[in-house]
Amino acid sequence: MGGAPKLVEEITKLLYEMEETDLAKLIDHTLLRPDATLSDLEKAVEDYRRFGFATLALSPFHSRIVLERYRGVRVCSVISFPMGFDLGDAKLFLARKLLELGVAELDVVMNIQAFKAGMRSAVLEELRELAELAKSFGAVLKVIIETGLLSDEEKVVAVEIVAESGAHFVKTCTGFLGGRATVHDVALLKRASRGRVKVKASGGIRHALDALLMIAAGADRIGTSVGPRIVEELRELRKLFT
Repeated sequence: MGGAPKLVEEITKLLYEMEETDLAKLIDHTLLRPDATLSDLEKAVEDYRRFGFATLALSPFHSRIVLERYRGVRVCSVISFPMGFDLGDAKLFLARKLLELGVAELDVVMNIQAFKAGMRSAVLEELRELAELAKSFGAVLKVIIETGLLSDEEKVVAVEIVAESGAHFVKTCTGFLGGRATVHDVALLKRASRGRVKVKASGGIRHALDALLMIAAGADRIGTSVGPRIVEELRELRKLFT
């Protein structure tokens, strides 16, 4: 990124140029708490419609409910979340079910145990099959590599696997295993991707400045459970700059 001054310059530029609607279009508004109620789900749908987020990111259970009860919601659902160690056949089965229901985007957790065991061909094959399936439905596949569990060298290898698989995005974290998105990791993934896959920053992004930092570092999409707060904070920040 050229250091801290360059990052500050990029954030300042974003504050001048990025409208609230522009930021909302980069956000996957997320409701993945295991204790989330149907009232929480209804509120999430309302927020999705009000702010115009990129997607509403939900569990498979809530994805089905939304797709059956509401029209016009672009749903992102998760697979093997948050651990990633389900068998490949199980991931494919769930992915097909969700795509048949009408899910538009899938966030799958890479098999980190297999990756750590050096079984990188197996990881690649699993992701390649998921990418091919998603593309056959016209859907988007994002791969969560859980950056908090990987060394920088492993992160670069993981990006290579994701890019070779044909997936559309590499994603930092689930947010459930203690890891969080960092400027360092987003910039690293962006450099390693070399334009072959996009980068989704997720995990611990709670405020507008967090989101702007990630975008300035190279994120193409933001995952957060507080999308409305982030958009409203941007509105207030822009008043200071415009």
